Amino acid sequence: MKILAIGLNHRTADVEIRERLAFNGSMVEEGIFGLKKLSEVKEVALLSTCNRVEIYSHVDTATASAVEGIKNFISAFHGIQRDVFEKSLYIRAGSDAIRHILMVASSLDSMVVGEPQILGQFKEAFDFALTKKTTGVLLNRLMRKAISTAKRVRTETRIAENAVSVGFAAVELAKKIFGGLSGKSCMLLGAGEMAELTARCIVRSGAKDVVVVNRTYERCCELAEKFGGRPARFEDFLQEIVHMDIIICSTGAPDYVLNKEEMKAVMKKRRHKPVFIIDISVPRNIDPKINRIGNVYLYDIDDLQGVADSNLFERKKEVEKAERIVDEEVEKFIKWVPSLNSVPVIVEMRQKAERIKEKEIRKFRNKFPDLDGEKMRSVQQMATSIINELLHPPTVALKEEVVDRDELVSVIQRLYGLNGHENGK
Repeated sequence: MKILAIGLNHRTADVEIRERLAFNGSMVEEGIFGLKKLSEVKEVALLSTCNRVEIYSHVDTATASAVEGIKNFISAFHGIQRDVFEKSLYIRAGSDAIRHILMVASSLDSMVVGEPQILGQFKEAFDFALTKKTTGVLLNRLMRKAISTAKRVRTETRIAENAVSVGFAAVELAKKIFGGLSGKSCMLLGAGEMAELTARCIVRSGAKDVVVVNRTYERCCELAEKFGGRPARFEDFLQEIVHMDIIICSTGAPDYVLNKEEMKAVMKKRRHKPVFIIDISVPRNIDPKINRIGNVYLYDIDDLQGVADSNLFERKKEVEKAERIVDEEVEKFIKWVPSLNSVPVIVEMRQKAERIKEKEIRKFRNKFPDLDGEKMRSVQQMATSIINELLHPPTVALKEEVVDRDELVSVIQRLYGLNGHENGK
């Protein structure tokens, strides 16, 4: 079983290298077809995200030869010398590759363990490979196994429940307040990097109607385009808050941009509808006294970091559970692989049975030429049922997990006269 996983990620390569080796847009199709044309590669799938570029392949040659072929392809495709990126690559083969792929899909290899985005990206990569017909029996089974393992990890552990980043902590708190973020409105007040990252997390969770406010209107327009939102001028933000569910503030101002009295007036206009405010500014830009107003939920960066830190220990315990699940699924896959050797025998056995059936049906039709069509169809259905009943036990036996599979294959070939064997000899 020669499965390879070759790639780099946020731990092995800096962002410059990851950007140069990324497969974006039309490059994905060009890349996956180019990899499939390599003489060493039988099946291939390609995963390219902002944090990783990975090539999953089933090869039918020596592992070292396949690795060299793939490295050379990466170099030629991106026009980069091998020594620029080679030290950043990791190479997994066999069971190590299988485990790595399951770990990636389950978000156990992510920068933020448990984040949900990678599974969607993994599914997209697999769907693309399926559409382009670059995968086959082995990789299809492996990629599906990875997806089902990721779902099992999310179902059987609490790995996704404990936020370990400020952005995810904000999402977690917002969900508790609103019971979900689908359709909620969000304001990005200021243009700080942390605020932008937090806004991305919230938008990915379903928040809509993103309004961007900044003292520099050009910056407003730039950020609004990123989030598919709309820009608003800084002097209008109090009027805009009236319609917002979530406010993320990071203005860099030396003092408060929103005080208690202003917020009380806003809440009156809102008819005291709940609002979630995240102040990521240092120094703080939102008056802490605002938190005393009913239905106003104000958190600063220390609050969110505290939530993230307190969850870290719980997350580590869940990771251990998740890794045990991955190991179980790896073992199941490895035990399944030998059954592939039985597939040609099963196909040949059924083909021979179909030939025998057709021959006997012709003889029967010649013997009873006056038999009407409906009765003839009944005879054919009966013959098919008999074949299915007779072939079912050996088919099941060939698919089962057995120690002496080669011996079983040989016996069935002799019993059914397959692969050059004659019955009884």
